Amino acid sequence: MIRKPYLLALDDDTSVLRAVGRDLRTRFASKYRILTSDDPLKALDTVRQVTARGDRIALFLVDQRMPKMSGTEFLQETIAFQPDARRVLLTAYADSNAAIDAINRVRLHHYLLKPWEPPESGLYPVLEDQLADWHISAAAPFDGVLVVGTRWSPETHALKDFLAKSQVPYRWFEPDADEDPRIQAAVNDRTRMPAVVLTDGMVLERPSISDLAVKLGLVTAPSEGIYDVIVVGAGPAGLACSLYCSTEGLRTVLLEQEAAGGQAGLSSRIENYLGFPSGLSGSDLARRGVTQVKRFGTEVLAPAEAIELRASGEYRIVKLSTGQELAAHSVVIASGVQWRRLDVPGMDRLTGAGVYYGAAITESSSCKGEDVYIVGGANSAGQAAVHFSEVARSVTMIVRAESLSKSMSHYLSERIRAIPNITVIPKAEVTEVRGADRLEEIDVYRYDTGVPQTFRAGALFVFIGAEPHTEWLDGVVCRDRNGFLVTGQNLFREGRRPATWDANRGPYLLETSVPGVFAIGDVRDTAIRRVANSVGEGSIVLYFIRQYMRNR
Repeated sequence: MIRKPYLLALDDDTSVLRAVGRDLRTRFASKYRILTSDDPLKALDTVRQVTARGDRIALFLVDQRMPKMSGTEFLQETIAFQPDARRVLLTAYADSNAAIDAINRVRLHHYLLKPWEPPESGLYPVLEDQLADWHISAAAPFDGVLVVGTRWSPETHALKDFLAKSQVPYRWFEPDADEDPRIQAAVNDRTRMPAVVLTDGMVLERPSISDLAVKLGLVTAPSEGIYDVIVVGAGPAGLACSLYCSTEGLRTVLLEQEAAGGQAGLSSRIENYLGFPSGLSGSDLARRGVTQVKRFGTEVLAPAEAIELRASGEYRIVKLSTGQELAAHSVVIASGVQWRRLDVPGMDRLTGAGVYYGAAITESSSCKGEDVYIVGGANSAGQAAVHFSEVARSVTMIVRAESLSKSMSHYLSERIRAIPNITVIPKAEVTEVRGADRLEEIDVYRYDTGVPQTFRAGALFVFIGAEPHTEWLDGVVCRDRNGFLVTGQNLFREGRRPATWDANRGPYLLETSVPGVFAIGDVRDTAIRRVANSVGEGSIVLYFIRQYMRNR
């Protein structure tokens, strides 16, 4: 049996420590072993002993002000022993600067102001969130899904990427690995690679994404045919829209072509989203969002690809790739954007075999000790560079602008400047990628010198621009020349009226050229492409849906 992990509370004030210990035991004793200490040096000895036994500490809850050692100093010492543990600091109101310092020094996950009474609202929700994150990310004895296939196989990459986006814990192994006896059952025929080994021992050889989703029990078929609102796309905008519609009692179904989170869900770190001073990963944001919308009754279908939209009387009909059709009074398009393709020789052939679009989290474990190249200079590229710098030998960013400050947040460009194994090549672009069956070299042309250079590369990650996936709406909903959906008064530019507009009113702010069909987030023309803006549009579109339904 796997031994229960520990929660460790440390506070030199014995009365506070008794209260902390009581509250932790009341809520968490069934799943965790509770340790308390009033001495940081003795607590460090305990951490060493627990680690030596092979046990895990899930969370540290540590007071900042202690005479022998500050809470930040204690947490700094523990990282070497329990790097995956969640770190929470107890502070007084006057110690907020110390908490900010701890965020930078020890990557603090959260800080709590004393007192936290009552614990039901001031303590437990915070710790439960942190522990949920720990269970997702912590290294542990593993009996989940295994992916067996060569690193340089695009099919292997596609399976790993889908599992990661779907928040399904998995481990990837090369066919020659022998760490798990289940792997041997999957490598009888290498022509049938990659293979997926499920928790019950079933081996799926070269499964399609849809087949794998069904075997994993993911919901891909609707429970009803008619809804109040169909939301297409489960990025931040779609999740926010689904949440607000469901909380107001509207029957809501959320369709996602791949997995929840959208482009933001692939970010290795989001640090400028209000309310998360320690930052959070895109996958954490997606997981929390999906949990929240399901709690209020949203039906989430993923993977489920919308391929057709049409109006039929008072209903709006969405057809899925499976042939099923869903009807609703309103449809909200929140399908976001995809990374723009890098159109240079060799890219298509080597995509998934050393060349990747996004995928920083999916492939980071494969890049240990290698030379990684990143194309792009905006925040997503910057966060990926910081993420890879922790595992790769070197990270080189190739940007067309004169500097990162042109398109990257100041805090992030300053952080990159301070990381020694990240190099930035400005005024440059990739002109060719080469390799037999995997990426081996990239050619880079520098505008400032006019001199082409060739680099040996272990992996190339592309984060350039964004393109909407709206081809399925062509001829139905007005799109601009780049494929973004035109909304609101922009539909009537220069006095023109869309042929599909049959209402005796002007369009609402986020409404498309088809009454009752709305567009929010990055897929909308003139959108401000920030997570917070997408969430905002997802929340206010409910107001216009209500108006539309009242005034039909």
